[in-house]
Amino acid sequence: MKKFVSWIFITLAALTLAGCPTLGPEPDAAPVEERDGVARVEAGDVSQSGLPDILTKGALSKRSVYFALDRYDIEAGFRDLVAAHARFLVENRNFKVLIQGNTDERGSREYNLSLGQKRAEAVRQMLLLLGVQETQVEAVSLGEEKPRLEGHNETAWAENRRADILYSGEF
Repeated sequence: MKKFVSWIFITLAALTLAGCPTLGPEPDAAPVEERDGVARVEAGDVSQSGLPDILTKGALSKRSVYFALDRYDIEAGFRDLVAAHARFLVENRNFKVLIQGNTDERGSREYNLSLGQKRAEAVRQMLLLLGVQETQVEAVSLGEEKPRLEGHNETAWAENRRADILYSGEF
């Protein structure tokens, strides 16, 4: 039964993502070669950070996937973002990413490390399902150790429940 449910989930995810629109560069983004709606990095399209402009100024500059309390499933609103990063990584095999899973401060240290790992693995698994090579992506948990927003309220907690996608050179 578990295999059947997994098969259904993978099939639905693939069908959902197959209908996603492709992303092109934003009007003021650096020029990149496009083939089939997928951006490929060309020489000279690099920002001061050493990353291609499309990763720092374009659609792919958004690199956080947010989660509900005690959850690690990727919500519909973030699937297009992960799919866009997958398309970039498939067409630019020389890039690697580190997925950092984060939690808010509530929960024990052990629970938060486990939940952070599950969040990072959820993003990693989606990237792999979309064609990214295993050697391109690694998932780690930071638990509650790297909050984006300090505070003890829902605003801070919501901002800290996330998985961040970091590209080579950022980790």
